Amino acid sequence: MLDIIWTSAALVVGFVTFVWLLSVLKKDMSIVDIAWGMGFVAVAVYQITRLDPILPRQFLVMYLVGLWGLRLSVFLAIRNLGKGVEDPRYQAFRADWGANTWWISYFKVFLLQGVLMLIIVGPVHAVVLDDGGSIGVLAIFGVILWIIGFLFESVADWQLYAFKRNPDNKGKVMNQGLWGWSRHPNYFGETLVWWGLMCIVLETSYWYLGVLSALLITFLLLKVSGVTMLEARYDGNDKYAAYKRNTSAFIPRPPKKSAE
Repeated sequence: MLDIIWTSAALVVGFVTFVWLLSVLKKDMSIVDIAWGMGFVAVAVYQITRLDPILPRQFLVMYLVGLWGLRLSVFLAIRNLGKGVEDPRYQAFRADWGANTWWISYFKVFLLQGVLMLIIVGPVHAVVLDDGGSIGVLAIFGVILWIIGFLFESVADWQLYAFKRNPDNKGKVMNQGLWGWSRHPNYFGETLVWWGLMCIVLETSYWYLGVLSALLITFLLLKVSGVTMLEARYDGNDKYAAYKRNTSAFIPRPPKKSAE
């Protein structure tokens, strides 16, 4: 088990170090967001393609993790590249760290994300260590959860992207489509993706790696880098306050009324 994890750790450190070097050259830490999904793709493809033979559950996890990571990275590249402006989160870091940003960012942004990646990619390690035999009911349920989550995240991302691209919507709050049912439908979808992967690996001996993965990503999205951080940006915004009163924070449900 440790051999597998150490191999992934070496791959992740090499990957985030390369991305960090690019960020130093470009003076833009935002590229770590684009690279995030591809880091998972790299670990999944590397660890599973070197197995012989590749068994059904192993292929399934590699495919699902790979598809999720590739879609996320491509979407963020389309959304972010060409803006010429660093994400406000990283601008704030740069302002705090000043001339030391180049090396502090390696530890507090890139390496930290690498550590999180190594834990969240747990379902890949679980199936590499034990395929778990034939696909059972839990795994089928996990695939259904994954599909729902993937569609939720993908549709929500594109709905918000299209909304923000329309200059007529400047200053408005997105409250249409999936965003009328949840203030963070993309994060809800991403959570379902990883809970689905957890269910797929519950039928293996290393099921706890999937549980840890799902719990960590849920905690991060709800309490750290997702919902909490984004909600804080809109403190004092009356339009968002109205939207907040009428719309579920996370789990989708019909709105109480149309937010204005």
